Amino acid sequence: MRLQSRRRNLHTLSVAVLAASAFSTATAAGIPHQGRDVTPADCHGNVFPVLGWLRDSVVQLVFGRPARRLPAKGVTPAAALPDQYRDSIVVRFNITNPEEGKTLSKVVIELSADVWAVTPEFVDIRVRNLNKVGLNKFLRLLPSSLRQPTVLIPDLAAAVANTFPCQSANSFTADSPPTPTDSVVPNRLDGVSDLFFREYQPLAVIDRWMRLLESMFPTIVNLTTIGKSYEGRDIIGLRVGERAADTPGPRKTILITGGLHGREWISTSTVAYLLWSVITTHGHEQMITKLLQHFDIVFVPVLNPDGYEYTWQTDRLWRKSRQKTKWESCSGLDLDRAFGYGWEPSNDATPCSEGYGGDEPFQAVEAMQLAKWAKKEVETNNVKFIGFLDLHSYSQQVLYPYSYSCAVDPPNLENLEELAVGLAKAIRLSNGEPYSIASACEGAVARANNASSSVPRVEAAGGSAIDWFYHELKARYSYQIKLRDTGSYGFLLPKEQIIPSGEEMLNALKYFGDFLLGNNGIEKLTSQSGPLKEHAHIDLKRRSRKR
Repeated sequence: MRLQSRRRNLHTLSVAVLAASAFSTATAAGIPHQGRDVTPADCHGNVFPVLGWLRDSVVQLVFGRPARRLPAKGVTPAAALPDQYRDSIVVRFNITNPEEGKTLSKVVIELSADVWAVTPEFVDIRVRNLNKVGLNKFLRLLPSSLRQPTVLIPDLAAAVANTFPCQSANSFTADSPPTPTDSVVPNRLDGVSDLFFREYQPLAVIDRWMRLLESMFPTIVNLTTIGKSYEGRDIIGLRVGERAADTPGPRKTILITGGLHGREWISTSTVAYLLWSVITTHGHEQMITKLLQHFDIVFVPVLNPDGYEYTWQTDRLWRKSRQKTKWESCSGLDLDRAFGYGWEPSNDATPCSEGYGGDEPFQAVEAMQLAKWAKKEVETNNVKFIGFLDLHSYSQQVLYPYSYSCAVDPPNLENLEELAVGLAKAIRLSNGEPYSIASACEGAVARANNASSSVPRVEAAGGSAIDWFYHELKARYSYQIKLRDTGSYGFLLPKEQIIPSGEEMLNALKYFGDFLLGNNGIEKLTSQSGPLKEHAHIDLKRRSRKR
Protein backbone atom coordinates (compact mmCIF):
# COMPACT_ATOMS: atom_id res chain seq x y z
CA MET A 1 0.00 0.00 0.00
CA ARG A 2 2.80 2.39 0.89
CA LEU A 3 4.52 1.76 -2.45
CA GLN A 4 1.26 2.28 -4.33
CA SER A 5 0.67 5.51 -2.44
CA ARG A 6 4.16 6.69 -3.27
CA ARG A 7 3.67 5.90 -6.93
CA ARG A 8 0.44 7.91 -6.91
CA ASN A 9 2.34 10.80 -5.33
CA LEU A 10 5.07 10.62 -7.93
CA HIS A 11 2.54 10.45 -10.74
CA THR A 12 0.66 13.44 -9.36
CA LEU A 13 3.93 15.27 -8.78
CA SER A 14 4.88 14.73 -12.38
CA VAL A 15 1.87 16.82 -13.35
CA ALA A 16 2.58 19.30 -10.56
CA VAL A 17 6.16 19.80 -11.65
CA LEU A 18 4.98 20.44 -15.15
CA ALA A 19 2.78 23.08 -13.60
CA ALA A 20 5.80 24.80 -12.15
CA SER A 21 8.19 24.35 -15.07
CA ALA A 22 8.72 27.52 -17.00
CA PHE A 23 8.34 26.80 -20.66
CA SER A 24 6.22 29.90 -20.82
CA THR A 25 8.44 31.46 -18.17
CA ALA A 26 7.87 34.98 -19.31
CA THR A 27 4.13 34.52 -18.83
CA ALA A 28 4.49 32.88 -15.41
CA ALA A 29 6.71 35.64 -14.08
CA GLY A 30 5.00 38.51 -15.86
CA ILE A 31 8.11 39.14 -17.97
CA PRO A 32 7.74 39.68 -21.72
CA HIS A 33 10.61 38.03 -23.57
CA GLN A 34 11.44 37.65 -27.24
CA GLY A 35 13.88 35.07 -28.50
CA ARG A 36 15.61 37.23 -31.11
CA ASP A 37 19.04 36.83 -29.49
CA VAL A 38 18.58 33.16 -28.69
CA THR A 39 19.68 30.46 -31.11
CA PRO A 40 16.50 29.01 -32.66
CA ALA A 41 17.75 25.46 -32.06
CA ASP A 42 17.51 26.13 -28.35
CA CYS A 43 13.73 26.59 -28.48
CA HIS A 44 11.36 23.73 -27.89
CA GLY A 45 9.15 21.82 -30.30
CA ASN A 46 5.38 21.87 -30.67
CA VAL A 47 4.71 19.70 -27.62
CA PHE A 48 6.07 22.24 -25.14
CA PRO A 49 3.36 24.89 -25.62
CA VAL A 50 0.95 22.15 -24.52
CA LEU A 51 3.06 21.63 -21.41
CA GLY A 52 3.06 25.36 -20.80
CA TRP A 53 -0.72 25.42 -20.88
CA LEU A 54 -0.89 22.36 -18.62
CA ARG A 55 1.51 23.97 -16.17
CA ASP A 56 -0.54 27.14 -15.93
CA SER A 57 -3.76 25.19 -15.53
CA VAL A 58 -2.51 22.99 -12.68
CA VAL A 59 -0.87 25.89 -10.84
CA GLN A 60 -4.14 27.78 -11.00
CA LEU A 61 -6.03 24.70 -9.83
CA VAL A 62 -3.76 24.34 -6.78
CA PHE A 63 -3.11 27.98 -5.91
CA GLY A 64 -5.77 29.92 -7.77
CA ARG A 65 -5.28 32.26 -10.72
CA PRO A 66 -2.39 34.62 -9.95
CA ALA A 67 -2.99 38.31 -10.20
CA ARG A 68 -1.58 39.78 -13.38
CA ARG A 69 0.87 42.53 -12.51
CA LEU A 70 2.40 45.09 -14.79
CA PRO A 71 6.17 45.47 -14.56
CA ALA A 72 7.28 47.94 -11.94
CA LYS A 73 8.04 51.46 -13.03
CA GLY A 74 11.49 51.63 -14.56
CA VAL A 75 11.79 47.87 -15.00
CA THR A 76 13.33 46.80 -18.29
CA PRO A 77 11.62 44.00 -20.26
CA ALA A 78 13.74 40.86 -20.34
CA ALA A 79 14.04 41.01 -24.12
CA ALA A 80 15.86 44.34 -23.84
CA LEU A 81 18.23 43.30 -21.06
CA PRO A 82 21.13 42.19 -23.28
CA ASP A 83 21.31 45.61 -24.95
CA GLN A 84 22.98 47.17 -21.91
CA TYR A 85 25.93 44.77 -22.25
CA ARG A 86 26.72 45.48 -25.90
CA ASP A 87 29.74 47.52 -24.85
CA SER A 88 31.20 45.14 -22.25
CA ILE A 89 33.65 42.24 -22.24
CA VAL A 90 35.11 39.92 -19.61
CA VAL A 91 38.90 39.64 -19.40
CA ARG A 92 41.33 37.54 -17.37
CA PHE A 93 44.50 38.79 -15.69
CA ASN A 94 47.08 36.15 -14.79
CA ILE A 95 48.72 37.09 -11.49
CA THR A 96 52.35 36.02 -11.10
CA ASN A 97 53.62 38.04 -8.13
CA PRO A 98 52.38 40.06 -5.12
CA GLU A 99 53.18 43.41 -6.73
CA GLU A 100 50.85 42.70 -9.63
CA GLY A 101 48.11 41.72 -7.22
CA LYS A 102 48.63 44.85 -5.16
CA THR A 103 48.36 47.12 -8.19
CA LEU A 104 45.35 45.32 -9.60
CA SER A 105 43.62 45.56 -6.22
CA LYS A 106 44.07 49.34 -6.18
CA VAL A 107 42.70 49.71 -9.70
CA VAL A 108 39.68 47.54 -8.89
CA ILE A 109 38.89 49.76 -5.90
CA GLU A 110 39.52 53.00 -7.78
CA LEU A 111 37.23 52.08 -10.68
CA SER A 112 34.71 50.02 -8.66
CA ALA A 113 35.40 47.26 -11.17
CA ASP A 114 33.16 44.22 -11.40
CA VAL A 115 35.34 41.31 -10.28
CA TRP A 116 33.94 38.01 -11.54
CA ALA A 117 36.40 35.47 -10.16
CA VAL A 118 39.47 35.41 -7.93
CA THR A 119 41.84 32.47 -7.59
CA PRO A 120 45.53 32.25 -6.64
CA GLU A 121 46.34 32.16 -10.37
CA PHE A 122 43.98 34.63 -12.06
CA VAL A 123 41.42 37.40 -11.69
CA ASP A 124 38.47 37.82 -14.08
CA ILE A 125 37.00 41.30 -14.47
CA ARG A 126 34.13 42.73 -16.49
CA VAL A 127 35.18 45.87 -18.36
CA ARG A 128 32.23 48.18 -19.01
CA ASN A 129 31.83 50.99 -21.53
CA LEU A 130 34.35 49.38 -23.78
CA ASN A 131 34.58 51.38 -27.01
CA LYS A 132 38.32 50.68 -26.68
CA VAL A 133 38.54 53.78 -24.49
CA GLY A 134 37.24 52.01 -21.39
CA LEU A 135 39.67 49.13 -21.72
CA ASN A 136 42.60 51.38 -22.51
CA LYS A 137 41.86 53.52 -19.46
CA PHE A 138 41.81 50.40 -17.30
CA LEU A 139 45.04 49.01 -18.75
CA ARG A 140 46.94 52.29 -18.45
CA LEU A 141 46.64 52.04 -14.67
CA LEU A 142 48.29 48.61 -14.63
CA PRO A 143 51.93 47.54 -14.94
CA SER A 144 53.08 46.49 -18.40
CA SER A 145 53.01 42.82 -17.37
CA LEU A 146 49.21 43.00 -16.98
CA ARG A 147 48.41 44.98 -20.13
CA GLN A 148 47.63 41.99 -22.32
CA PRO A 149 44.75 40.21 -20.58
CA THR A 150 42.95 37.28 -22.14
CA VAL A 151 39.45 38.05 -23.43
CA LEU A 152 37.11 35.39 -22.04
CA ILE A 153 33.72 36.65 -23.21
CA PRO A 154 33.94 39.00 -26.21
CA ASP A 155 30.16 39.20 -26.79
CA LEU A 156 28.65 39.65 -23.34
CA ALA A 157 25.24 40.63 -24.69
CA ALA A 158 24.84 37.34 -26.57
CA ALA A 159 25.95 35.34 -23.53
CA VAL A 160 23.36 37.14 -21.39
CA ALA A 161 20.58 36.53 -23.90
CA ASN A 162 21.29 32.82 -24.05
CA THR A 163 20.63 32.33 -20.34
CA PHE A 164 17.00 33.42 -20.57
CA PRO A 165 14.30 30.87 -21.44
CA CYS A 166 13.16 31.01 -25.03
CA GLN A 167 9.48 31.08 -25.88
CA SER A 168 7.95 29.53 -28.94
CA ALA A 169 6.06 31.90 -31.19
CA ASN A 170 3.14 29.47 -31.08
CA SER A 171 2.93 29.36 -27.27
CA PHE A 172 -0.46 28.79 -25.72
CA THR A 173 -1.69 30.31 -22.49
CA ALA A 174 -4.26 29.16 -20.00
CA ASP A 175 -6.75 31.40 -21.76
CA SER A 176 -6.32 29.58 -25.08
CA PRO A 177 -5.60 25.93 -24.24
CA PRO A 178 -4.85 23.36 -26.92
CA THR A 179 -6.25 19.85 -26.89
CA PRO A 180 -3.98 17.72 -24.68
CA THR A 181 -2.57 14.52 -26.13
CA ASP A 182 -1.15 11.35 -24.62
CA SER A 183 2.35 12.66 -25.29
CA VAL A 184 1.92 15.41 -22.68
CA VAL A 185 2.51 13.15 -19.68
CA PRO A 186 6.01 11.62 -19.71
CA ASN A 187 6.47 7.93 -19.09
CA ARG A 188 9.41 8.37 -16.76
CA LEU A 189 9.85 10.56 -13.73
CA ASP A 190 13.32 11.48 -14.98
CA GLY A 191 11.65 13.24 -17.87
CA VAL A 192 9.83 15.54 -15.47
CA SER A 193 13.07 16.61 -13.83
CA ASP A 194 14.56 17.22 -17.26
CA LEU A 195 11.66 19.53 -18.08
CA PHE A 196 12.01 21.71 -15.00
CA PHE A 197 15.79 21.87 -15.17
CA ARG A 198 16.03 22.43 -18.90
CA GLU A 199 15.75 26.17 -18.29
CA TYR A 200 16.64 28.62 -15.55
CA GLN A 201 13.50 29.46 -13.60
CA PRO A 202 12.25 32.83 -12.28
CA LEU A 203 11.53 33.41 -8.62
CA ALA A 204 7.75 33.03 -8.86
CA VAL A 205 8.07 29.60 -10.46
CA ILE A 206 10.65 28.40 -7.92
CA ASP A 207 8.46 29.47 -4.99
CA ARG A 208 5.38 27.69 -6.36
CA TRP A 209 7.42 24.61 -7.18
CA MET A 210 8.76 24.38 -3.61
CA ARG A 211 5.28 24.69 -2.13
CA LEU A 212 4.07 21.95 -4.48
CA LEU A 213 6.86 19.66 -3.29
CA GLU A 214 5.81 20.20 0.31
CA SER A 215 2.19 19.38 -0.52
CA MET A 216 3.12 16.20 -2.39
CA PHE A 217 5.58 14.80 0.20
CA PRO A 218 4.23 15.98 3.57
CA THR A 219 5.77 13.07 5.51
CA ILE A 220 9.37 14.12 4.78
CA VAL A 221 9.13 17.73 3.55
CA ASN A 222 8.29 20.84 5.57
CA LEU A 223 8.42 24.41 4.34
CA THR A 224 10.33 26.81 6.58
CA THR A 225 10.40 30.59 6.26
CA ILE A 226 13.86 32.01 6.90
CA GLY A 227 12.52 35.55 7.03
CA LYS A 228 11.74 38.51 4.80
CA SER A 229 14.09 40.20 2.35
CA TYR A 230 14.72 43.95 2.34
CA GLU A 231 11.92 44.43 -0.22
CA GLY A 232 9.55 42.16 1.71
CA ARG A 233 9.84 38.90 -0.24
CA ASP A 234 9.73 35.59 1.60
CA ILE A 235 13.02 33.73 1.92
CA ILE A 236 11.84 30.14 1.98
CA GLY A 237 13.48 26.79 2.43
CA LEU A 238 12.42 23.16 2.56
CA ARG A 239 13.44 20.90 5.43
CA VAL A 240 13.72 17.30 4.27
CA GLY A 241 14.10 14.38 6.66
CA GLU A 242 12.42 11.38 8.28
CA ARG A 243 13.04 12.40 11.88
CA ALA A 244 9.95 13.32 13.90
CA ALA A 245 10.06 16.70 15.60
CA ASP A 246 9.60 15.18 19.06
CA THR A 247 12.40 12.61 18.71
CA PRO A 248 14.83 12.97 21.62
CA GLY A 249 18.38 14.16 21.05
CA PRO A 250 19.76 16.94 18.87
CA ARG A 251 18.28 17.37 15.43
CA LYS A 252 21.39 17.03 13.27
CA THR A 253 21.02 19.29 10.26
CA ILE A 254 22.80 20.07 7.01
CA LEU A 255 22.10 23.48 5.47
CA ILE A 256 22.47 23.98 1.70
CA THR A 257 22.10 27.51 0.31
CA GLY A 258 22.24 29.12 -3.11
CA GLY A 259 21.57 32.48 -4.65
CA LEU A 260 23.44 34.69 -2.16
CA HIS A 261 24.51 36.60 -5.25
CA GLY A 262 21.67 37.34 -7.65
CA ARG A 263 23.49 36.71 -10.91
CA GLU A 264 24.71 33.23 -9.94
CA TRP A 265 21.70 31.45 -11.40
CA ILE A 266 23.43 28.08 -11.57
CA SER A 267 23.74 28.04 -7.77
CA THR A 268 19.97 28.43 -7.38
CA SER A 269 19.20 25.79 -10.02
CA THR A 270 21.71 23.36 -8.50
CA VAL A 271 20.23 23.65 -5.00
CA ALA A 272 16.81 23.04 -6.56
CA TYR A 273 18.19 19.99 -8.39
CA LEU A 274 19.58 18.58 -5.14
CA LEU A 275 16.25 19.19 -3.42
CA TRP A 276 14.31 17.41 -6.16
CA SER A 277 16.75 14.50 -6.32
CA VAL A 278 16.82 13.90 -2.57
CA ILE A 279 13.04 13.93 -2.28
CA THR A 280 12.30 11.72 -5.27
CA THR A 281 15.02 9.12 -4.59
CA HIS A 282 14.16 8.75 -0.90
CA GLY A 283 12.95 5.20 -0.35
CA HIS A 284 14.53 4.07 -3.64
CA GLU A 285 18.22 4.79 -3.15
CA GLN A 286 19.87 3.42 -0.03
CA MET A 287 22.37 6.22 0.49
CA ILE A 288 19.77 9.00 0.36
CA THR A 289 17.29 7.08 2.51
CA LYS A 290 19.95 6.39 5.13
CA LEU A 291 21.06 10.02 5.11
CA LEU A 292 17.53 11.29 5.73
CA GLN A 293 17.06 8.83 8.57
CA HIS A 294 19.96 10.43 10.45
CA PHE A 295 19.98 14.04 9.25
CA ASP A 296 17.61 16.78 8.22
CA ILE A 297 18.66 18.76 5.16
CA VAL A 298 17.41 22.33 4.75
CA PHE A 299 17.51 23.60 1.16
CA VAL A 300 17.37 27.37 0.52
CA PRO A 301 17.69 27.93 -3.25
CA VAL A 302 17.32 31.74 -3.21
CA LEU A 303 18.72 33.52 -0.17
CA ASN A 304 18.75 36.83 -2.01
CA PRO A 305 15.30 36.97 -3.65
CA ASP A 306 15.42 40.72 -4.30
CA GLY A 307 18.71 40.47 -6.17
CA TYR A 308 17.60 37.35 -8.04
CA GLU A 309 14.37 38.99 -9.17
CA TYR A 310 16.32 42.08 -10.23
CA THR A 311 18.51 39.94 -12.49
CA TRP A 312 15.39 38.78 -14.33
CA GLN A 313 13.77 42.18 -14.58
CA THR A 314 16.51 44.78 -14.90
CA ASP A 315 20.18 43.74 -14.74
CA ARG A 316 21.14 40.11 -15.43
CA LEU A 317 24.59 40.66 -13.87
CA TRP A 318 23.44 42.23 -10.59
CA ARG A 319 25.35 40.66 -7.68
CA LYS A 320 24.25 42.26 -4.42
CA SER A 321 21.00 42.66 -2.54
CA ARG A 322 18.71 45.61 -3.30
CA GLN A 323 19.01 47.30 0.07
CA LYS A 324 19.48 51.07 0.19
CA THR A 325 22.87 52.33 1.32
CA LYS A 326 24.27 55.64 2.55
CA TRP A 327 24.85 56.58 -1.10
CA GLU A 328 21.55 57.13 -2.85
CA SER A 329 22.97 56.24 -6.26
CA CYS A 330 24.48 52.91 -5.15
CA SER A 331 22.18 50.20 -3.82
CA GLY A 332 22.92 46.75 -2.53
CA LEU A 333 25.11 44.84 -0.08
CA ASP A 334 27.23 41.76 -0.72
CA LEU A 335 25.59 39.11 1.46
CA ASP A 336 28.75 37.03 1.65
CA ARG A 337 30.60 39.95 3.21
CA ALA A 338 27.86 40.82 5.71
CA PHE A 339 28.07 38.12 8.39
CA GLY A 340 29.48 38.92 11.80
CA TYR A 341 32.50 36.66 12.17
CA GLY A 342 35.72 38.12 10.83
CA TRP A 343 33.85 41.16 9.55
CA GLU A 344 36.00 44.27 9.14
CA PRO A 345 35.14 47.72 7.83
CA SER A 346 36.88 48.63 4.62
CA ASN A 347 38.40 52.05 4.22
CA ASP A 348 38.51 51.62 0.46
CA ALA A 349 35.30 49.87 -0.58
CA THR A 350 32.38 52.20 -1.28
CA PRO A 351 28.67 51.34 -1.58
CA CYS A 352 29.23 51.25 -5.35
CA SER A 353 31.69 48.38 -4.97
CA GLU A 354 30.48 44.87 -5.84
CA GLY A 355 32.04 43.59 -2.61
CA TYR A 356 30.55 46.19 -0.27
CA GLY A 357 29.22 44.40 2.80
CA GLY A 358 27.94 47.41 4.73
CA ASP A 359 29.26 49.67 7.46
CA GLU A 360 28.62 47.18 10.25
CA PRO A 361 28.16 43.41 10.53
CA PHE A 362 24.71 42.09 9.62
CA GLN A 363 23.67 45.37 8.08
CA ALA A 364 22.36 43.29 5.16
CA VAL A 365 18.80 42.25 6.00
CA GLU A 366 19.01 38.83 4.36
CA ALA A 367 22.23 37.89 6.17
CA MET A 368 20.68 38.95 9.48
CA GLN A 369 17.52 36.93 8.75
CA LEU A 370 19.50 33.77 8.03
CA ALA A 371 21.60 34.19 11.19
CA LYS A 372 18.54 34.84 13.37
CA TRP A 373 16.72 31.86 11.91
CA ALA A 374 19.72 29.57 12.42
CA LYS A 375 20.24 30.72 16.03
CA LYS A 376 16.57 30.21 16.78
CA GLU A 377 16.73 26.71 15.32
CA VAL A 378 19.62 25.90 17.64
CA GLU A 379 18.16 27.54 20.75
CA THR A 380 14.50 26.53 20.51
CA ASN A 381 14.25 23.59 18.07
CA ASN A 382 17.14 21.47 19.34
CA VAL A 383 18.93 21.75 15.99
CA LYS A 384 22.63 21.03 15.70
CA PHE A 385 24.14 22.22 12.44
CA ILE A 386 26.68 19.63 11.35
CA GLY A 387 27.35 20.75 7.80
CA PHE A 388 26.90 23.83 5.63
CA LEU A 389 27.23 23.89 1.84
CA ASP A 390 27.03 27.36 0.31
CA LEU A 391 26.87 27.11 -3.49
CA HIS A 392 28.22 29.87 -5.71
CA SER A 393 29.69 30.31 -9.15
CA TYR A 394 32.11 30.20 -10.72
CA SER A 395 35.69 28.72 -10.87
CA GLN A 396 35.15 25.07 -9.84
CA GLN A 397 36.56 25.24 -6.33
CA VAL A 398 35.85 23.61 -2.97
CA LEU A 399 36.71 26.20 -0.31
CA TYR A 400 36.81 25.71 3.45
CA PRO A 401 37.18 28.16 6.40
CA TYR A 402 38.54 30.57 7.14
CA SER A 403 37.81 33.23 4.55
CA TYR A 404 38.68 36.27 6.64
CA SER A 405 42.36 35.40 7.20
CA CYS A 406 45.04 32.96 6.11
CA ALA A 407 46.90 33.53 9.38
CA VAL A 408 44.45 31.38 11.39
CA ASP A 409 43.75 27.72 10.68
CA PRO A 410 40.48 26.03 11.71
CA PRO A 411 40.91 23.46 14.50
CA ASN A 412 39.78 20.52 12.37
CA LEU A 413 41.76 21.57 9.31
CA GLU A 414 42.88 18.02 8.48
CA ASN A 415 39.31 16.74 8.42
CA LEU A 416 38.13 19.72 6.36
CA GLU A 417 40.86 19.09 3.81
CA GLU A 418 40.20 15.35 3.72
CA LEU A 419 36.49 15.81 3.09
CA ALA A 420 37.19 18.53 0.51
CA VAL A 421 39.41 16.11 -1.41
CA GLY A 422 36.61 13.54 -1.34
CA LEU A 423 34.02 16.05 -2.54
CA ALA A 424 36.23 17.11 -5.44
CA LYS A 425 36.84 13.48 -6.39
CA ALA A 426 33.13 12.65 -6.22
CA ILE A 427 32.42 15.57 -8.56
CA ARG A 428 35.12 14.46 -10.99
CA LEU A 429 33.81 10.90 -11.06
CA SER A 430 30.38 12.21 -12.03
CA ASN A 431 31.18 14.11 -15.23
CA GLY A 432 34.95 14.46 -15.32
CA GLU A 433 35.09 18.08 -14.18
CA PRO A 434 38.15 18.93 -12.03
CA TYR A 435 37.58 21.03 -8.89
CA SER A 436 40.47 22.56 -6.96
CA ILE A 437 40.64 22.67 -3.16
CA ALA A 438 41.81 25.60 -1.05
CA SER A 439 41.22 27.67 2.02
CA ALA A 440 38.64 30.38 1.26
CA CYS A 441 41.20 33.00 2.27
CA GLU A 442 43.43 32.22 -0.68
CA GLY A 443 42.29 34.80 -3.17
CA ALA A 444 44.73 36.23 -5.66
CA VAL A 445 48.08 36.67 -3.85
CA ALA A 446 46.27 37.27 -0.57
CA ARG A 447 48.77 35.08 1.22
CA ALA A 448 51.86 36.16 -0.73
CA ASN A 449 54.83 34.25 0.71
CA ASN A 450 53.49 33.62 4.20
CA ALA A 451 50.34 33.83 6.25
CA SER A 452 51.31 37.11 7.90
CA SER A 453 51.80 39.01 4.67
CA SER A 454 49.84 42.24 4.35
CA VAL A 455 49.47 42.20 0.58
CA PRO A 456 46.03 43.66 -0.28
CA ARG A 457 43.42 41.27 -1.60
CA VAL A 458 41.72 41.87 -4.91
CA GLU A 459 38.44 40.89 -3.27
CA ALA A 460 37.16 41.45 0.29
CA ALA A 461 37.51 38.48 2.64
CA GLY A 462 35.73 39.01 5.97
CA GLY A 463 32.10 38.46 6.85
CA SER A 464 31.67 35.20 4.93
CA ALA A 465 28.73 32.90 5.65
CA ILE A 466 30.93 29.79 5.94
CA ASP A 467 33.12 31.46 8.59
CA TRP A 468 30.09 32.46 10.66
CA PHE A 469 28.41 29.05 10.53
CA TYR A 470 31.68 27.28 11.24
CA HIS A 471 32.74 29.43 14.18
CA GLU A 472 29.48 30.66 15.71
CA LEU A 473 27.22 27.63 15.20
CA LYS A 474 29.96 24.99 15.22
CA ALA A 475 29.02 23.58 11.82
CA ARG A 476 32.24 21.57 11.65
CA TYR A 477 32.02 20.86 7.94
CA SER A 478 31.31 24.19 6.26
CA TYR A 479 32.21 24.74 2.62
CA GLN A 480 31.72 27.25 -0.13
CA ILE A 481 31.57 25.42 -3.43
CA LYS A 482 32.05 27.43 -6.60
CA LEU A 483 30.34 25.59 -9.42
CA ARG A 484 30.94 25.48 -13.17
CA ASP A 485 32.73 26.75 -15.13
CA THR A 486 36.31 28.04 -15.22
CA GLY A 487 35.65 31.19 -17.21
CA SER A 488 34.36 30.37 -20.68
CA TYR A 489 30.86 31.50 -19.64
CA GLY A 490 31.37 32.65 -16.06
CA PHE A 491 28.08 33.62 -14.44
CA LEU A 492 26.30 33.05 -17.76
CA LEU A 493 26.54 29.27 -17.79
CA PRO A 494 24.31 27.85 -20.56
CA LYS A 495 21.12 26.19 -19.42
CA GLU A 496 22.30 22.91 -20.97
CA GLN A 497 24.75 22.63 -18.06
CA ILE A 498 22.12 22.84 -15.29
CA ILE A 499 21.56 19.09 -15.08
CA PRO A 500 25.26 18.10 -15.35
CA SER A 501 26.06 20.60 -12.60
CA GLY A 502 23.26 19.14 -10.49
CA GLU A 503 24.52 15.60 -11.05
CA GLU A 504 28.00 16.59 -9.91
CA MET A 505 26.74 18.15 -6.72
CA LEU A 506 24.39 15.23 -6.05
CA ASN A 507 27.44 12.98 -6.24
CA ALA A 508 29.23 15.31 -3.82
CA LEU A 509 26.23 15.44 -1.45
CA LYS A 510 26.13 11.65 -1.24
CA TYR A 511 29.81 11.59 -0.41
CA PHE A 512 29.29 14.36 2.14
CA GLY A 513 26.46 12.46 3.80
CA ASP A 514 28.31 9.18 3.89
CA PHE A 515 31.31 10.89 5.45
CA LEU A 516 29.11 12.35 8.18
CA LEU A 517 27.61 8.92 8.78
CA GLY A 518 31.06 7.67 9.70
CA ASN A 519 32.18 6.03 6.47
CA ASN A 520 35.17 6.88 4.32
CA GLY A 521 33.58 7.87 1.08
CA ILE A 522 30.50 6.53 -0.61
CA GLU A 523 29.45 3.00 0.30
CA LYS A 524 29.38 0.31 -2.34
CA LEU A 525 25.65 -0.20 -2.54
CA THR A 526 24.01 -3.08 -4.35
CA SER A 527 20.83 -1.10 -4.93
CA GLN A 528 22.51 2.09 -6.07
CA SER A 529 20.73 3.99 -8.84
CA GLY A 530 21.11 7.31 -10.56
CA PRO A 531 24.30 9.21 -11.47
CA LEU A 532 26.44 7.27 -8.95
CA LYS A 533 25.71 3.81 -10.28
CA GLU A 534 29.01 3.47 -12.12
CA HIS A 535 31.08 5.00 -9.39
CA ALA A 536 29.32 3.94 -6.23
CA HIS A 537 32.59 3.13 -4.50
CA ILE A 538 35.20 5.83 -4.14
CA ASP A 539 38.50 4.28 -3.17
CA LEU A 540 39.89 6.96 -0.91
CA LYS A 541 42.34 5.60 1.62
CA ARG A 542 40.47 4.82 4.83
CA ARG A 543 41.69 6.78 7.79
CA SER A 544 40.41 6.98 11.32
CA ARG A 545 39.10 10.38 12.26
CA LYS A 546 37.33 12.04 15.13
CA ARG A 547 33.92 13.54 14.42
